[in-house]
Amino acid sequence: MINNLEENYTLSSRKRRIAALFIDHFTMTFLIVAIVFLSLGTDFLDGNNSTNLISKMLTTMVVGFILYFAKDSIKGISLGKWVMGIMVRDENNSTKIPSFGRLFIRNLFIIIGPIEFIVLATNQKKKRLGDQTAKTIVIKNPNKPTKLPRILALVGVGIVFFTFIFLFVGSAMKSSDAYKVAISEIEQNEGILSETGGIKDYGMIPTGSINITNGYGEALLEIKIIGNEKDINVGVYLTKEPNGEWKLIELNK
Repeated sequence: MINNLEENYTLSSRKRRIAALFIDHFTMTFLIVAIVFLSLGTDFLDGNNSTNLISKMLTTMVVGFILYFAKDSIKGISLGKWVMGIMVRDENNSTKIPSFGRLFIRNLFIIIGPIEFIVLATNQKKKRLGDQTAKTIVIKNPNKPTKLPRILALVGVGIVFFTFIFLFVGSAMKSSDAYKVAISEIEQNEGILSETGGIKDYGMIPTGSINITNGYGEALLEIKIIGNEKDINVGVYLTKEPNGEWKLIELNK
């Protein structure tokens, strides 16, 4: 706190600022990943058009990074700052919210994160380079909400992130040509049909990996089979050549 403005605001502690930064980084990274995945669609694992996939990824990542650097644009409060009870304000007027442009420029300095951490840790006024350039300060929010909704919001973001990744990757696996070929082979395997008493359904999310490089593919999947009499897990190994179809190499019960 400095001179006669001391009565109007209290500067945020460095610990709160760093915690808010980590929360924002996690949240915005999740948002960028979600945008990229949704733009690629659930068939992205087949990699039939790598140029198109790269183009989509670059476009959506640009949009994501713009959102990342604009994270404080709503009343100078990002999710992380809301959770930690702090906000960004004009250094000459603690009641004034800096313009979108100033907030955006301020956040661009996050690119040089390690340097910003050092400056924040050593600057007497608790200002990193982004603050000094944009002429901003980070202060405690006098109207911060109670602790419970802030904790619930943080937990909610984590749950949504892991649920989205789990369901989207599982959906992508099931939409892949490799998975479809594996299912076709499983349904023709007399040993599996006999052991399960007939196939009733499959597990919600297959596990494993599907990799395609320069048209050459390799897939290692583990699929849960829900049988009429018995449930079993089946491991399937498939490969493919450029412009070719997936072929079963090995099937283990």
